[in-house]
Amino acid sequence: MKLSAFKSQLQQLDTLTFVQSDGQLVPAHFHVTEVGQITRNFIDCGGTVRKETAVNFQLWEAGDYDHRLAPQKLLNIIALSEKTLGITDEEIEVEYQGSTIGRYDLVFNNNAFHLLAKRTNCLASDKCGIPPEKLKVKLQDLSPVGTTQGCCTPGSGCC
Repeated sequence: MKLSAFKSQLQQLDTLTFVQSDGQLVPAHFHVTEVGQITRNFIDCGGTVRKETAVNFQLWEAGDYDHRLAPQKLLNIIALSEKTLGITDEEIEVEYQGSTIGRYDLVFNNNAFHLLAKRTNCLASDKCGIPPEKLKVKLQDLSPVGTTQGCCTPGSGCC
């Protein structure tokens, strides 16, 4: 989800809810402790130089159970970040503490923001010798031998 879409959703909400990738709610007393823009410059395993930029939110919870972050307050924090840091309209990445700091993508569904677990991937599989995934076909979808569907007709001379 890009920052512009996130802000648009925030403007329509009365309460702010985040749902973890396992379906559990982030406790309602969470804080957004950081809003920033992160740029990663790197070389993939195939030697290609790459650059990724994302808007970063860090969610954190403490024992202050009466704390509630209102959507308008978060919009104000984002506006200050855009003005002060020059944050641009990039995809959002959320950091949230599990057994370690997890990094998540974000989607909006049913009046809540859902954290989607990120996965690693080889960006240069063609250069690393990783074979492309084979097309998976169900045998039941193939035409039986001797039928005219998808093969030669008898007497056509094609076989």
